[in-house]
Amino acid sequence: MSLIPESKPKILIVDDEPANLRVLKSILQSDYQLTFAKSGEDALKLIDKDKPALILLDIMMPGMSGFDVCKTLKSQVENKSIPIIFVSALSEEMDEATGFEMGAVDYITKPVSPTLVKARVRTHLSLVQADVLKETRLQVIQVLGRASEYKDNETGMHVIRMSHYSKILAKAYGFCDAQAEQILNAAPMHDVGKIGIADSIMLKPGKLTDDEMNIMKTHPNIGADILGEGDSDLLRLARSIALTHHEKWDGSGYPNGLSGEDIPIEGRIVALADVFDALTSKRPYKDAWSVEKTMDLIKSESGLHFDPTLVNLLIQEMDQILAVYHKWQE
Repeated sequence: MSLIPESKPKILIVDDEPANLRVLKSILQSDYQLTFAKSGEDALKLIDKDKPALILLDIMMPGMSGFDVCKTLKSQVENKSIPIIFVSALSEEMDEATGFEMGAVDYITKPVSPTLVKARVRTHLSLVQADVLKETRLQVIQVLGRASEYKDNETGMHVIRMSHYSKILAKAYGFCDAQAEQILNAAPMHDVGKIGIADSIMLKPGKLTDDEMNIMKTHPNIGADILGEGDSDLLRLARSIALTHHEKWDGSGYPNGLSGEDIPIEGRIVALADVFDALTSKRPYKDAWSVEKTMDLIKSESGLHFDPTLVNLLIQEMDQILAVYHKWQE
């Protein structure tokens, strides 16, 4: 079976009246792949067999009502994201409210207007495509993050922990939930530039020479080049993190010697989260430090390596930090 999707989105139309099915078919058949069901029970069987991109669902049907079908689908992990538009002669405000409370995205009353049906279907399929694109971008970020682990002595658990530490710090700093979630999803890309560093340097067991260290210090720029200058907010955030997470508050970091608040806040957050996890984790070249020893060093570097405000927030949120630390052990 081909994995290439069909060019026309699939829509399931559910109505116990053949005349209503014919009307909707005449409106939509030129632009979409249509399947039909005359009962709620048949609709659920069809959905399990061939998942549609959108469902047009009558409410008043014998046996399972449209509300019953909607409630069932929204309880299923694999089907709850399918948008449902109720199409019904019922027009009372209470019926509409019930439909929206159950998870429907829209409500069209009969007799239907062809122009309205086309517009509503097109709008909600566009929203689905936007969600799919967002999810795809996130998956690309995650894949590239895993790819960078193959070039390092660090582990997948390191990436998970430091990403969650970054989210905790972002929330404490004042980021809203959505912004903090963006930090969580972008942080795994902080070291993607190491893909471009030679194995002879990345995997060297001993101390790097000055020349080798200078090459290693190019990985933030390489990471920024890999992530590019796209229009995705998530990729732009990941690029900023990759480029600035080795900058230091006092200006002694790299690659651009930025200092203080000239370093983007996302870079400052990930810098602290990354070092906290690196120190408290076992590596082939070192044993794990205790949290107490790690915090002593971080406090001593407050105002030098790290943003003092973030160091205070790390101390303030230590209970949450430690919960992540214990949850995601190697």
